[in-house]
Amino acid sequence: MAHADAKPFERLNINDTVLLVVDHQVGLFDLARDFDPQLFYRNAIAHAALGKLFDIPEILDLYPDVPIIKRPGEINAWDNAEFREAVKATGRSQFIVGGIVTDVCVTFLSLSLREEGYSVWANVEASGTTSTLIRDVSNSRMQAAGVHLAGLFSIAADLFRDWRNPPGAEKMSEWYAKYAPAYLVTAQLFNAAKGNSTS
Repeated sequence: MAHADAKPFERLNINDTVLLVVDHQVGLFDLARDFDPQLFYRNAIAHAALGKLFDIPEILDLYPDVPIIKRPGEINAWDNAEFREAVKATGRSQFIVGGIVTDVCVTFLSLSLREEGYSVWANVEASGTTSTLIRDVSNSRMQAAGVHLAGLFSIAADLFRDWRNPPGAEKMSEWYAKYAPAYLVTAQLFNAAKGNSTS
């Protein structure tokens, strides 16, 4: 029986999701001081790699083989007409956002997307800013507007849902090994159980 104050569990739908990477670029990485620099760099690359892993559209500012939206001066990516058109052209309603800095590029875009009625997941491990105080205030602001705050493993697991789904346990294991080694044991246990016919 559902409680009167129950909130629905909104899940990522792989067929309705777009990955947004905002201002992950040389120079701005120095502003991300709320994370260990090497860990943050790995998280940013892992965030971008989700698009290829799950074959979901990506709108990025930096990487090859994807739409590159160069903003001539707009601080909020949503204020750029080309960016807005690229988002709307996807026909999708769920967006996973990661970027630098959390309090400006990620927050402004996430709030703008929410205002337009989209569902937004802010990847807290692939978003960085100048301090933990600023990060926490920004995350609270986004959460109050209905933005889902999630980490890499949570996002990947929500997109994947079942070890038997594409891209498959082997590809997921490779992603974990490269970007989230702490979670690799999960994939290894599944593969071992599958090999023993216990799954």
